[in-house]
Amino acid sequence: MPDTPVDPGTPADPGSPDRRGPLRYLWWLVCAQRGRVLAGALFGSLWMIGLALSPYLLSRAVDDGLRAGDRTALAGWTGALFALGAANAWVGLMRHRTMTRVRMDATFRTVRVVVAHATRLGAALPRQASAGEVVTIGIGDVAAISWSMTVTGPGIGAVLAYLVVAALLLAVSPLLALVVLLGVPLLALAVGPLLGRLQGAEGAYREQQGALAGRFVDIVGGLRVLSGLGGKDVHAARYRRDSERLREEGYRVGSVTSWIDALGPGLPALFLAAVTWLAARMAAQGTISVGELVAVYGYVAVLVVPVAFFVEGGYQVTRGMVAARRVVRFLGLERDLVDAADAVDAPRGPAVLHDPASGVEVTPGTLTVLVGARPADCAAVVDRLARFAGSDATWGGTRLDVTALPQVRERILVADNEADLFAGTLRDVLAGREDRDEQALTRALFTAAAQDIVLGLPDGADSAIDAGGRNLSGGQRQRLRLARALLADPEVLLAVEPTSAVDTHTEAAVAARLRAARQGRTTLVTSTSPLLLAQADTVCFLTDGRVTAVGTHQELLRGDSGYRAVVSRGSDAYVERKTP
Repeated sequence: MPDTPVDPGTPADPGSPDRRGPLRYLWWLVCAQRGRVLAGALFGSLWMIGLALSPYLLSRAVDDGLRAGDRTALAGWTGALFALGAANAWVGLMRHRTMTRVRMDATFRTVRVVVAHATRLGAALPRQASAGEVVTIGIGDVAAISWSMTVTGPGIGAVLAYLVVAALLLAVSPLLALVVLLGVPLLALAVGPLLGRLQGAEGAYREQQGALAGRFVDIVGGLRVLSGLGGKDVHAARYRRDSERLREEGYRVGSVTSWIDALGPGLPALFLAAVTWLAARMAAQGTISVGELVAVYGYVAVLVVPVAFFVEGGYQVTRGMVAARRVVRFLGLERDLVDAADAVDAPRGPAVLHDPASGVEVTPGTLTVLVGARPADCAAVVDRLARFAGSDATWGGTRLDVTALPQVRERILVADNEADLFAGTLRDVLAGREDRDEQALTRALFTAAAQDIVLGLPDGADSAIDAGGRNLSGGQRQRLRLARALLADPEVLLAVEPTSAVDTHTEAAVAARLRAARQGRTTLVTSTSPLLLAQADTVCFLTDGRVTAVGTHQELLRGDSGYRAVVSRGSDAYVERKTP
C-alpha cells in the first residue's frame, strides 16, 4: 500500500481499499499514509507531554525560587518554562498542520475510491444505489470519516500525557496518582453508552437522509414533467412529510450529541475540582508543599485536554464507523454485467442484432424504428441489444452476454434522454475524451438540427455548459445528446426517442438528416413520430413487448389497425390524410 501522500490536485492512485468492514476501512486509511500518521502521533504526543511538563516547571519555580528566595533558581525555572512554552507552540502548530493533511488525505482518498467504483459500476449503478445515497456519501460520510482520523494523532498523545501525569503525580502523592489512574478511564467509560446510542441513531439518520436526498434529486430532475402532469404539489407534500420525519430523527441524534458535548468538558471539570479539593486538604495538612499543590492543579488542568480528546475521539470514531459502513456497502456493489472468463470476440464486421425476447431483428446498414404503445417496451429492447440488461440477445449469431464487453461498448452506442451532460465548453461536452475536428462537429450539429444552439450562445462552441445542461432547454439538451452520439460515429447507434422534446419542424429536419448521415450504418430508433417512421427502412411494431408486425411505415399503416392507432394517436383521420 503506498505511503506517498495523495495530492488532491493529482490523479494519483488511491490504492485498493479494505472492504471487509468499517473498522478495516478506517485502518486502511491510516495505513495508506503511515508516515504522516506517525508524524502526527509524534507531534501530538510531544505537545501533550509538553503541556504536562509545564506544571512541573512551575512548581519548581515556586518551591526553589519564590519560597526559597533564590532569584537565580527562579529565573532559571522561569526561563525553562518560557522555552518549553515556545517549543510547545511550534509543536502544536506542526501537529495541527499534520493532522489537517491526514484528514484531507482521507477525504480525497475516499472520494477517489467512491468515484472510481461508481465509474466501474457504470450503467449498473442506478439499478443498485440511488443518487441520494451517492450524494450523502460525498457530502456527509466523507467528512465524518476524515474527522475520525483525528484519533491517530492527539488520541495517542492523550494516552501518553495521561501516563506522564500519573507518573509525575506518583512522585507527589501515591494517593493522587491512584485517583487519576482510576478516575480518567472511568470518565471516558462514562460516555461509552452514549456512543453506542449515537451509532444507532446516526445510522438510521444517514439512511433516511440518503433516501430523502434521492427523492429530492428525482423531483428536481422531473420538475417540468411533474408540473405538466399536475403532480408537483403531491410530490412536494410527500417530500415535506419525509423531511419532517428526518427532522425528528435529527432531533434524536442531536439529543445524544448534546449529552456527549456537555459531558466532554463537564466531567473533566468536575474531576479537576475533586482532585484540587483533595490536594488542597493535603497541602493544608502539610502532606504536600505549596509548589506541589500548584503542580497538582496544573497536572489535573492539563488532563482536561486528553480527557476531552478521549470523549471527542470516541464521538468522531463512532460517526466515522457509521459513515465507513455506508462507504463499504457502496464499494461492495458489483456490476451485474461482467465478462466471463471465456468471453469471445465480437463479429469482425457489421452483423445482425437479434433480440429473441421481443423478436426484433436489426439488419446491418439499415435504419430500423421500433414502435410500441408502451415506450418502456421499446427501451427494454434497446437495453438488451446494447447489453445493458441480461438477455439471450445475439450479435452475428453469438450471444451478447458472452461477447467481450469492451468490444460491445466500443461499437454499440446508446443515445437516450437520461445521458448526462457534464460541465464544460460545448465543444468538450460533445467531443468527450476524443479530439474531433471542426468539420465533424459541424456535421453532427447539422444532423441534430442544433446549429441554432451554437449561434445563440455568447462564445459559440466555446461557451460554457452547466452540469446537466441546466442553462439549456429540454429540447436543446436532447439535440445535443443526439449530436454527441452522432459525433462518436458508432458502428451501431441505438437512439431512444431522440426527437420527443422538439417541435415538428425541427423533428422533420432531424429525421431527414439522420437517415442521410447514417446511410450504410446500422441505426435503431425508438419513436412513434410519423416523420421518423417515414424515413425508416424497417418498422417493427411491438405489442406487449413482442413484435407483431414488420414492414415499412406505409405498409403498416394500411395493414395494421393497432399500429395505425398508436402512430396516429387513435385518429383515423390521420390515416385518411397520409395514406395514398
